[in-house]
Amino acid sequence: MRASSGARLKVAVVGGGIGTQHIDALIRLPEQFELVAFCDIDAAKAGEVADRYGIGSATTSYDALLAREDIDIIDLCTPAGLHVAQTETALEAGKHAICEKPLAGSLAEVDRLAALAETTGRHVSPIFQYRFGNGFRRLLHLRDKGLLGKTYLATVETHWRRGAKYYAAPWRGRFATELGGCLTSHAIHAHDMLIHALGPVRSVHARTATRVNPIETEDCAVVSLELTDGALAALSVTMGAAVEHSRLRFYFEQVTVESNLSPYRPHLEPWRFETADEARKAEIDAALADFVPLPEHFEGQFSRLHAALTEGRPPPVTLADSRASIELLTAAYYSARTGDNVALPIGPGHPYYHGWRAPSGGRDG
Repeated sequence: MRASSGARLKVAVVGGGIGTQHIDALIRLPEQFELVAFCDIDAAKAGEVADRYGIGSATTSYDALLAREDIDIIDLCTPAGLHVAQTETALEAGKHAICEKPLAGSLAEVDRLAALAETTGRHVSPIFQYRFGNGFRRLLHLRDKGLLGKTYLATVETHWRRGAKYYAAPWRGRFATELGGCLTSHAIHAHDMLIHALGPVRSVHARTATRVNPIETEDCAVVSLELTDGALAALSVTMGAAVEHSRLRFYFEQVTVESNLSPYRPHLEPWRFETADEARKAEIDAALADFVPLPEHFEGQFSRLHAALTEGRPPPVTLADSRASIELLTAAYYSARTGDNVALPIGPGHPYYHGWRAPSGGRDG
């Protein structure tokens, strides 16, 4: 079942942290979305956010949202440990769901959500807003034109700073509630960009450490990847950088591509495209000349989601996309704890198919 093409979809946002960034994006798309409710467990915050944005209804009850027949989409911006259960109840209530990262703490949960989405006829749109930056999209533009050549190597750096103030929130830094550390909560978007650009991963080897903060989860990590086409990639993550930056570098046969250094906006312009000779530079420049910028970041994902839902197409980010992200996390945590090189894909027979949450490697229950 879908809304008619061009219809405004009615949205309820749940959670007032990053949820306010979602609201900022949604209100910039007034012809596509109508914000009808905001929910937060803190009644004062729920009222303040609703008043600030002119949202007609504020509530502390998630169940009350589910019971409303005038809501098309539930937008979940809650702590990670709540995502799966809240997404399931949204689907069962006949709503589409937008869900912040990480969607789940296991491949088993993602597969269960996919089965439920199929049964209910509703869609889940995991948040991967970095995919929609015009800097990153220029790389995809060249890829789709077949101008990159063979992939040699890629590197992704997520070097941020998080300290005691950040981890004062009681759900942070714990596997039970945040599902993981810097790999799960901080670098997941940049790592998704790499997978989205280069394709499936063949094998993973990882090392993690907790060196910056006295927390349960990791705050430093290095991960080595082999892609299915034989290309190599290296991921480095730390929460102890004095100066924050993010950077993606791609070394292709025909061009070297590098993102900007903005810690939280590396997907936006400017990106650099460098070639070894003038003839190749002219070809790349000519191909980029017909690139068409589109809405970016959350606004970019939401605008495309509206088109997909009203035209009967899959969301711009699917559960299969989220599964690839969760599969990388599954492999990385297993490798870090066992020292093994992990081959992908990972199926139900893998020891971590049901989750990596317990530091000892136990199941997620």
